[in-house]
Amino acid sequence: MISVYNLKPKFQRLLTPLLDFLVKRGFTPNLVTLIALFGSIAVGTVIWLTRERTSWLLILPVWLFVRMALNAIDGMMARKYNMGTALGCILNELGDVLSDLALYLPLGYMVPESMAAVVLFVIGAILTEFCGVMGYALAVKRHYEGPMGKSDRAFLVGGLSIATFLWDGVKIYWSWILMVAAVLTVWTCFNRIKAILNEAKEV
Repeated sequence: MISVYNLKPKFQRLLTPLLDFLVKRGFTPNLVTLIALFGSIAVGTVIWLTRERTSWLLILPVWLFVRMALNAIDGMMARKYNMGTALGCILNELGDVLSDLALYLPLGYMVPESMAAVVLFVIGAILTEFCGVMGYALAVKRHYEGPMGKSDRAFLVGGLSIATFLWDGVKIYWSWILMVAAVLTVWTCFNRIKAILNEAKEV
């Protein structure tokens, strides 16, 4: 299934110099994960507080890119330097869900007419992450199938934010766009569950 996540290996290679730089300065995977979480909460708060000013939407694509980099770095750090912990795994999964809540729910206050679609999109986002980690319960790997995984959601919301900044009239289409995205999260859940079950049969 096509997904922005498929670009992750190339993205990780670009981040390797930054990864080594951070490790040399004492950063740990858990610290990077927490920076991504609290940064997302801060950005979401700014979006909520400035909900009547479309220009502030531009911080979303910038932060979503930074968050994507941080999410990649914590995992790379854990694997390359053998710094992974059980707590780190919990923080990583919980941080992803809380970050999505913090970043995306405020969008419903910026365009109140789209609140229902935003809520459904966020619920779908939470369910996709839940379905992804269900592999652990069956002693198989975590799954990241699309078409509306974490990276895809970030790409969509970032693009929608830029489009809205350039043309405020895009707001009238938010509900439709986010409803389609919510439906795609259901498809994503199905793809992840199917992949997990297929893998579990082979174990």
